[in-house]
Amino acid sequence: MTGFKTPLKIAGGVALASLLLALPALAQDATPAEAAATVSEGVSADVVFILNSLLMIIGGILVFFMAAGFAMVEAGMVRTKNVSMQLLKNISLFGVACIMYYVIGYNLMYPLGNWLMGADETGGYLGAISIAVLEAVGITADTADDFSYAATSSDFFFQVMFCATAASIVSGTLAERIKLVPFLIFTVLLTGLIYPIAGSWKWGGGFLDTQFGFLDFAGSTVVHSVGGWAALAGAILLGARRGKFNADGSVNAMPGSSMPLATLGMFILWLGWFGFNGASQLAMGSVGDVADVGRIMANTNAGAVGGALAALILSGAIYKKFDLTFVINGALAGLVSITAEPLTPGLGAATLIGAVGGVIVVFAVPMLDKLKIDDVVGAIPVHLLAGIWGTIAVIFTNSDATLGGQLISIAIVGVFTFVVSFVIWFILKATIGLRPTAEDEDLGLDKAEIGIEAYPEFR
Repeated sequence: MTGFKTPLKIAGGVALASLLLALPALAQDATPAEAAATVSEGVSADVVFILNSLLMIIGGILVFFMAAGFAMVEAGMVRTKNVSMQLLKNISLFGVACIMYYVIGYNLMYPLGNWLMGADETGGYLGAISIAVLEAVGITADTADDFSYAATSSDFFFQVMFCATAASIVSGTLAERIKLVPFLIFTVLLTGLIYPIAGSWKWGGGFLDTQFGFLDFAGSTVVHSVGGWAALAGAILLGARRGKFNADGSVNAMPGSSMPLATLGMFILWLGWFGFNGASQLAMGSVGDVADVGRIMANTNAGAVGGALAALILSGAIYKKFDLTFVINGALAGLVSITAEPLTPGLGAATLIGAVGGVIVVFAVPMLDKLKIDDVVGAIPVHLLAGIWGTIAVIFTNSDATLGGQLISIAIVGVFTFVVSFVIWFILKATIGLRPTAEDEDLGLDKAEIGIEAYPEFR
């Protein structure tokens, strides 16, 4: 381990210097009305509308591809006997998320969206009721005109992909020992109620935004920590996989089925994150907006690089071997860490912010094992803990952020999501049950629950 101290000190010094020298860009988190106002001279409103809509369409496509990334990471990290089950869960949860966000979630998260889409397009009578409520509190169609900075269908398409991402986080943590039906029931409530309500408090003009000045550009807390808190509640109530922990507290390794698949999934997620963060600028109608989108993408990449390299170096220093799973999750943790503020850091600062995410993963995985919390893919360190870190790190590069505002918002979202999720998981456990039988778990959920094995020739 001694041989690693000097490189670590040098890397730390360079990263710290980069942080101190990084010049913050202009603060963003602009409202749609502000985004519409940032038009380059000579560019027509129609062109701005088209460009803004195009950004969200392309961004939504990239975020959709992240569903494949989650599926591949999970398929690679679980054992051979449960791969088909994980693939089925990822397809099913995506469909559930899209339906629930269409029927209920979008209206809860962005109430002014009702005016733009119309009652018939946002869930029938639910949309009509929401519009009536908005009228009762003084929000009219004229008020909503300020939000017509892009096609609402494009906005919905982009936002629904975020909703599905939150649900995907839960899937990996609870892999290999949860039945499909209770998982999908929880997904209905997570994507239809929990995530949209928490999201509305920041992105829908809610109290975290207006009262606490909470800054979370693309969702380190709103998306990733929400998924992480829901996963943690489920993991506690569900318990560990059979044979994971021994009576003396020791841990039995349960290697995944395919590191190539897990690595492929990581790179797909890395690619999709350029849309996740880049399109969250929500505007591409001016020179400044396009420059910001480019800066966001560069910083997003830097965060992933920092997380991967930090996990590589630290895992080698601690375990004397370089652990691929730590590096995979280190890159993802770096991406989560930079998501709360990918615009204002310089490249050095973004790399350092991501590197701290990678360090968190290396230390948090064994910590969860000591607590006997079984997280199959490492989603709690990656999405919850790195999400918390990334949200706090906003204060280092964005002068509009305050430590108090960030911390209290993290706490409010965390308590709400964890408590509501815990109650839902508890009710499901007490009624229909969460786990398969011991025999089915040992056999594998591919054969026991869905009847299709991913690798039948190896059985």
